[in-house]
This record gives sequence, C-alpha cells and structure tokens, in this order.
Amino acid sequence: MNEHVHHAGCGCYSPENLPVHRPQPLPVEQQGTPVPQVVHVHQAPPDRTVQRVALGAGIGAGAVAGAVVFGPLLTAALASMAVTLAVTALVVAVVGWTVVSVVRAVGGPEGTQAAKNLKRRKG
Repeated sequence: MNEHVHHAGCGCYSPENLPVHRPQPLPVEQQGTPVPQVVHVHQAPPDRTVQRVALGAGIGAGAVAGAVVFGPLLTAALASMAVTLAVTALVVAVVGWTVVSVVRAVGGPEGTQAAKNLKRRKG
C-alpha cells in the first residue's frame, strides 16, 4: 500500500490549497436621500392589519401582543360556545318532536287534540 504521509514539504497545507476566507469590500452606499418604505394598512397581510392599526393609534406593543395571543383564543371559545348552543337547540327540537309524536300515537283522539294544542301554544 502506498499511503501518503504528510510532512512540511508535501504541499498539502500550502496557502493555495487551504479554503481561506478572503473578504470582499462592502458595497458603496448610494448618496441620494433615502426614501422610506411606506406600507399602508390596507396593504398589510390580514393577520397584521389589526396590529398595525393598534400601533398606529398609540396602543403599546404589550397590548398588541396580547391581542395576537388572545384574539384567536377568544375566537375559538366563541366558536365552541356556538357549537354547544347549536347542538342543544337540535336536541331540544328532536325531543319536542318526539314528545308530540308519542302523544299523538299513544293518546288516540285526545292525544291528537293535545298535540294540536301544543302546536298552537308554540306557534
């Protein structure tokens, strides 16, 4: 086997073979007056519009951060309550329909009259 043995004269560690960072000069800044970038509120992404309006109105960054955290949390809580109310309304409607149907079926002519009376009271 012919293995390479490194030594001072082999040339493996010469400056030309080493990956050395050679810094480049920084780009020259333009001497004109700088033009500020203006982003209007209506051009902001939808998730940032409220924050930009709040900061523009003088509300502190802590309040904006709170809105960022608790805004979606409040939305989720309200959606959860709406779903709960919708399910409850559905259960009440089904139970009411079931009671009317059972009273009609079991009660005979008196049950039919009672069901009509219930319908009149609801409507």
